[in-house]
Amino acid sequence: MDSNSQQREHVAKWLRLHLSDQVGSRTFAKLLKALGGIDQVLGATAGELARVGGIGPKKAEQIAHSRDNLDIEAELALADRLGVRIITFEMDDYPKLLREIADPPHVLYVKGRLIEADEFSIAIVGSRNCSLYGQEQASRLSHLLAAAGFTVVSGMARGIDTAAHRGALAADGRTIAILGCGLAKAYPSENRDLADMISQQGALVSELPLTFEPLATTFPMRNRIISGLTLGVIVVEARPQSGALITARLATEQNREVMAVPGRIDAPGSWGPHQLIKDGAKLVEKIEDVLEGLGQIGQLVRDHTVEATAQARQKIEPALFDAKQFKLSPLEEKALDCLNHEPTHIDEIISRTGLSASQVNAAITSLQLKGLLKQLPGNYCRK
Repeated sequence: MDSNSQQREHVAKWLRLHLSDQVGSRTFAKLLKALGGIDQVLGATAGELARVGGIGPKKAEQIAHSRDNLDIEAELALADRLGVRIITFEMDDYPKLLREIADPPHVLYVKGRLIEADEFSIAIVGSRNCSLYGQEQASRLSHLLAAAGFTVVSGMARGIDTAAHRGALAADGRTIAILGCGLAKAYPSENRDLADMISQQGALVSELPLTFEPLATTFPMRNRIISGLTLGVIVVEARPQSGALITARLATEQNREVMAVPGRIDAPGSWGPHQLIKDGAKLVEKIEDVLEGLGQIGQLVRDHTVEATAQARQKIEPALFDAKQFKLSPLEEKALDCLNHEPTHIDEIISRTGLSASQVNAAITSLQLKGLLKQLPGNYCRK
């Protein structure tokens, strides 16, 4: 059997357990440890599985039935069609930093490439419903970090995540998106083009089956991968109970550096970063703060990236929120075309476009989420 066939057989075995009902990452690890290896787990009877601590007869029956009836070849064939590589915990190119966490995923789906340089990764996370200030800071820091040689990791959600990925891409740097759904699903749908760019200039990563739909429960689970892949996490805007704060908590548990960008004291999104700073997180205003927060690793990077960061600052900031990067609807195009960089009242936008108030409001909301408009009191203008 050649090496490619051996690797495919290895991946198929790990997938069989990974995709089985009732098997999450902790149960996967428990079964491997108790029974001695993947072959032993796949060959175990329901009775043998039930004797593993915490499994029990009912769960064991579900695992055994699912394990023995999965169509693994269909998942492998779909991965091939999508250009997705499947990496297991035992393979050499499994990310080293991710191996260190208490609850690592045993299988990763990867579209794009994970490379050794990704060990120098920083996560930038924050609110979906963010301010223009938050988007600007996320993209600015991401741009500078990517130019300095860091890989920027985020979750490809609306708002701060999207700005972070675009900042890294604009610097021709690497960025990795950790998804809370399968890689055959584009979520959010407006980020399909962004996903394609990320896969070409970094990687899309998920532990979930390829066609798995995005669910509220999967996003906190994926946050441990965002923090686990990185040296540190920067939070840019987060309200109470925000997923970004879950990522920060997980980073602390994983012994990663936690950093935060301060905001206006009267802005709802500032609560999370300010609370983190009060609790000891590193306050970040510029890239030097990030390097300082990383200690010896930051000093190492600083010594080798002074020229790169200087060039990044001197360079004219690219249009991170350029409308050409998005596919706009006819209503969005009409609303955007009537605006310039001067503040325009919403009543004037309605008058200029000839659209209804509800149509203009919908278009403006979408354009704001895409980072193309700046909101002022009662007015809007192009970014």
